[in-house]
Amino acid sequence: MKKEYRPEPVDTQSVKLPDELKPLIEEMARNVHEVWAQNRITDGWTYGPVRDDAAKKHPCLVPYDQLTESEKEYDRATSQETLKFILKSGFAISKI
Repeated sequence: MKKEYRPEPVDTQSVKLPDELKPLIEEMARNVHEVWAQNRITDGWTYGPVRDDAAKKHPCLVPYDQLTESEKEYDRATSQETLKFILKSGFAISKI
């Protein structure tokens, strides 16, 4: 019998992103979507107005700018948490 999975992400609530990193969230979110979409397309998925796993159709296989705000927010949250995790792990982020 499998043990119930309980996610335990690193607590990043105490991490405040410096203002200079905030524009990076949107850039990362756009790239997160691009990577996701490229992987889906490589796996044979195409655009469809309704998600259909059997037919490999997905409504989010559109450019980032055409996503709904809720879909964009999902990618932004992933990006923000990734940046916070990097900082919490003791790394610095700098622009060169």
